[in-house]
Amino acid sequence: MQHSIKDSIKEFLQTHNLEEKLMEVQLRNSWEKLMGKTIADHTTKIYIKDKKLHLRFDSPALKQELTYAKEKVIDSINKEFESEVVTEIVIR
Repeated sequence: MQHSIKDSIKEFLQTHNLEEKLMEVQLRNSWEKLMGKTIADHTTKIYIKDKKLHLRFDSPALKQELTYAKEKVIDSINKEFESEVVTEIVIR
């Protein structure tokens, strides 16, 4: 049975539990495009664990504003990646 390169890479990532890490790197690279420069500039930490996006900000006001916009952020991320990358957001 022949696999395409894409299928082989996907299988490798799944086998070695690297799929989520790859999504995290791609999300970091897309963060400013998704959220805008102001939010990106005040984001101090981004990581994904078990489909939970963990965010840290250096602005209490921005932190509070994003707390109310969690669903919109989740929808934007999942739409960008065309899959369910994130199901929950944890803001610290």
